[in-house]
Amino acid sequence: MFYEVDIRQLRYFIAIVEERKISAAAVRLHISQPPLSQHLKAMEEELGSKLVERSGKYLEVTEAGKALYKYALQVTQLMEEAKMEVKEVGNGVNGRLTLGINTFSYVGLSTILQDFQQLYPKVTYKIQQNESSHLCKLVRDRSVELAIIRLPLELDDFTVFHLDTEPFYLITSTKQKTFKHEVTLEEVVNFPLILPSTEGLGVHYLILEAFSRNQLHPQIVSECSDISLLLDQVAADFGASIVPETVIKLNKNNHIQATKIVDDNFNTSTGLIWLKNHYLSSAAENFIHLLTERKK
Repeated sequence: MFYEVDIRQLRYFIAIVEERKISAAAVRLHISQPPLSQHLKAMEEELGSKLVERSGKYLEVTEAGKALYKYALQVTQLMEEAKMEVKEVGNGVNGRLTLGINTFSYVGLSTILQDFQQLYPKVTYKIQQNESSHLCKLVRDRSVELAIIRLPLELDDFTVFHLDTEPFYLITSTKQKTFKHEVTLEEVVNFPLILPSTEGLGVHYLILEAFSRNQLHPQIVSECSDISLLLDQVAADFGASIVPETVIKLNKNNHIQATKIVDDNFNTSTGLIWLKNHYLSSAAENFIHLLTERKK
């Protein structure tokens, strides 16, 4: 019966919905196609509802199927969390730290990870780098438990621990004129700019908002969220860019010069986030505790 094997069948159904083909779902699940089709049929008979319908080469989810898919995700996620918690009860030294890192990274991360490893040498790591908005999705999906992101973003679902606030810098090719110590936004508008982010993301918003607040109109020639590529473009004098201080500290390039932008209201914050009201592994809790102690 369905309820005797519901967790397994729910996982099968999730794969079918997401792959939209029985054959593709079977490959993903490492099982053959006929048994998977039989499981789908058994679920539909048990629930008395059609869950998917064929539309050309692909399967379309019915309204009943959409309702089941929503709960299937919740149930399988809760089961994974339950398994993690049972395995880790009373065991704070083992486990796996899953951490997302913003594209710009975080200047203190290497030291923090080194200290954490010394405290918990048996912990293993899964570290992913991506844009902050995508990291939020990864945390929601439980692909990672924690993420270090750039603010501002909509974070109603998350607990946020503030890590750092830092200024922005203008970076230009060494072929351009050299500024003494600092530069104003009024001077920055004279350069063609490569924005170090894409539309809709936090850093992109902060940069444009700073120009708008000062009634300035920047010359934007490109957007690039790949920092290595952006630095190469700046070094080649394709354009200048505006980046957080972290980028300067973590990326040395002899063909680029950096000048701090003078504006008390123009800075960027970094935060550690995790989902509210969800179980956190011992590894994640210990990592949060380490960061909290370092901030004191």
